[in-house]
Amino acid sequence: MSKIQMTTPLVEMDGDEMTRILWKMIKDELLLPFIDLKTEYYDLGLEHRNETNDQVTFDSAEATKKYGVAVKCATITPNAARMDEYDLKEMWKSPNGTIRAILDGTVFRAPITVKGIEPTVSKWKKPITIARHAYGDVYKGVEIKVPGAGKAELVFTGEDGTEIRETIHDFDGPGVIQGMHNIKQDLWFATKDTISKKYDHTFKDIFQEIFDAEYKEKFDEAGIEYFYTLIDDAVARVMKSEGGFIWACKNYDGDVMSDMISSAFGSLAMMTSVLVSPHGYYEYEAAHGTVQRHYYKHLKGEETSTNSVATIFAWTGALRKRGELDGNKELMAFADKLEKATLDTIESGTMTKDLALITTLENVNAVNSEEFIKAIAERLK
Repeated sequence: MSKIQMTTPLVEMDGDEMTRILWKMIKDELLLPFIDLKTEYYDLGLEHRNETNDQVTFDSAEATKKYGVAVKCATITPNAARMDEYDLKEMWKSPNGTIRAILDGTVFRAPITVKGIEPTVSKWKKPITIARHAYGDVYKGVEIKVPGAGKAELVFTGEDGTEIRETIHDFDGPGVIQGMHNIKQDLWFATKDTISKKYDHTFKDIFQEIFDAEYKEKFDEAGIEYFYTLIDDAVARVMKSEGGFIWACKNYDGDVMSDMISSAFGSLAMMTSVLVSPHGYYEYEAAHGTVQRHYYKHLKGEETSTNSVATIFAWTGALRKRGELDGNKELMAFADKLEKATLDTIESGTMTKDLALITTLENVNAVNSEEFIKAIAERLK
């Protein structure tokens, strides 16, 4: 069988732990036998990021600007425990945060729905898409450990030397400070503008201004609605809705709420995630972590049953977009075929243990990580 040809490479960002193991399995079993895969490879595993002083993360983002489409494996964002485990030079920042700051844009996350995996929220009948502002907030924040009593101030110095000062807090002892900054379905947007009267309120104002000026007539013609409410009210409304809308969130809110949505629809490993940049760049990834616990079992030689669906869909999303941009219909069709094979495998009763525990299907065959990927491969042949 001749392989599908590619003209332009994808930017491939490898990652960490169990998702790195799955990454190789997916390439070996589901991609390389069928595609003459062209990628520009960047190893974003924590050890290599440490070796390069995190330069590889910046290089991968710049490559995405060059080629337009990237696919990324889940990566470790180190904490104090990881500093010791990997003997790191410093506590490197989130690679996702770094890449998103360079590319700019919005992360869209939507649950992957499949027969037999029903939402835990009984009223949800349609998918809920999270549109997460991908720049700033805590992901580009600056933090200080306050050693003792004193005054913390927020200071802006203009190019002409003019200063604007606001007192953050008068400390009577040790504390911490964090500084943040920012530059055909119904659309919801939610912040907490009643409390954050400048930061969050600015988001609300910008959304309303752009909607009124550029989108109101288009929304009216399409029969859809733009709706703003407070973030806590939005959460309450979401739980009682039927779904079928896009929920726009600030960066941190979107991070938290996308995990809630994916988990409630079945599994953290059943959600697509793509960064869409206004400059025409696209980065596809799995919207979950590196599955550390399963990786430690894998290192001991123990069997794991790790759900690889979101990682597979990261590849299919990137391949489809690459095909679309290059006019490669064969590549686009393969992406569709691989997604269908993945869902058909689950609907036939073959799935990883996380899904087997919650499925409504009968006569389920719970398989290990490798068996699941190989079962999908059989449907592609």
